[in-house]
Amino acid sequence: MSLEKLVEAFAQHSAAQTDAICRGDAKTGNKHAKMVNAAFDKLCAYGNPGRDALAALFMHPRMDVRVKAAAFLLRHGTEEAKTVLKDAAQGEGLVSSRPPRR
Repeated sequence: MSLEKLVEAFAQHSAAQTDAICRGDAKTGNKHAKMVNAAFDKLCAYGNPGRDALAALFMHPRMDVRVKAAAFLLRHGTEEAKTVLKDAAQGEGLVSSRPPRR
């Protein structure tokens, strides 16, 4: 599988995991978490080029996908990952430090 396809799979399963969690569907969320981990493992098998490819998700439209990529890449792209995580912490909802407004 190409790096691009692996990054796409990581993003799709990250988003699907969050959606499942928000629905209260832990079984489906766990299934997608396993797929996220599998995509990451395959990307890491490429070494730094695989990790660099995953860093493209730091610009993904969904914050949860950006945060997941940043968490997985903290050791590889520390400063960029920390920037993504700090930005997320300022928001609201599942991936931030503040609950959503009601």
